[in-house]
Amino acid sequence: MSIIDAAPTAIHRSEAELPFVDTGDGNHLQLLQVDLANGVWVVRNRFEPGTTLQIHKHTGHVYAFTLAGSWHYLETPDAVNTAGSYLYEPAGSVHTLHVPETNEGLTDVWFAIYGANLNLDADGNVEMVIDAQAIHAFYLAFCEAQGVTDPPVVVIG
Repeated sequence: MSIIDAAPTAIHRSEAELPFVDTGDGNHLQLLQVDLANGVWVVRNRFEPGTTLQIHKHTGHVYAFTLAGSWHYLETPDAVNTAGSYLYEPAGSVHTLHVPETNEGLTDVWFAIYGANLNLDADGNVEMVIDAQAIHAFYLAFCEAQGVTDPPVVVIG
């Protein structure tokens, strides 16, 4: 057996295989992959114009790539992400994602998130922890509510 024959194969998912679920807050979520052992999760979000997510803190770093639309953090309104923009968020960063009301159509962003997302209240207290396990359970529940059972999320660990 050659090294090529023994190599693991790539895992492919088409956009249609993993549904976007409406989370009810202007966010349509598609979970692409979770690495449960290492706490990494990869999502694609489509945000409606005017969407503002809860202020949150990241325990690990985040990579983001914008495919369509525009968005920024309320804390840094001059740093606008548009189609083709790349953003790196260091561990410990705190921000409030906002999609301008003036956007036409959905804003489409891909995120790779290491660690947890700590949703904070106005006083900086943690209200919710979203990590790889939580987002996986959350996504599966929303899929089931939309009539999709066992979506083929890439699950490692």
